Amino acid sequence: MPWRSSLALFIVIFGVIVAAFFVEPIPASSLAIARPGLGVRAAALLDTLQRLEEGSWRAWAVRDGDTFAHLLSEDHVDVGPGGPSDKARVVAGVRSPACVVADYAIGGFRLARFSDDAALLTYHASQKTACGGVAVPSPTWVSSLYVRRGGRWQNALFQQTQALR
Repeated sequence: MPWRSSLALFIVIFGVIVAAFFVEPIPASSLAIARPGLGVRAAALLDTLQRLEEGSWRAWAVRDGDTFAHLLSEDHVDVGPGGPSDKARVVAGVRSPACVVADYAIGGFRLARFSDDAALLTYHASQKTACGGVAVPSPTWVSSLYVRRGGRWQNALFQQTQALR
């Protein structure tokens, strides 16, 4: 009865494909973590990392590479459509006039804490940005991994994945 396993596999794959095209994504605004349920330490960390992330977007919009030079860890990796980039390349890119940020919005922040010194911030972002005259994909889901080193939080990994909407 090998045809039964093939049929079952086909049904599962078909279901995943249908879901990908027809299931409504969860709105970013509904993903915001309710602070009362977080606990004091987690809520404080979420606030701290969210402020750092918001500051990085403000810096990106005005080409403030110094903010990125301070925020990013020495071993930082930024994963984008062109592949991974290191800290030096990111800072140079932020300082470059090649990208023009007309507008952006971020929200729906969520926190996943892996240890006392490692936490992942995820959220939804949209932006009207062009680099070299080409529109940057938007909206996106963002993963931003922070590590605490030397008593301060630094961004070790940043990745954007284009959202369905």
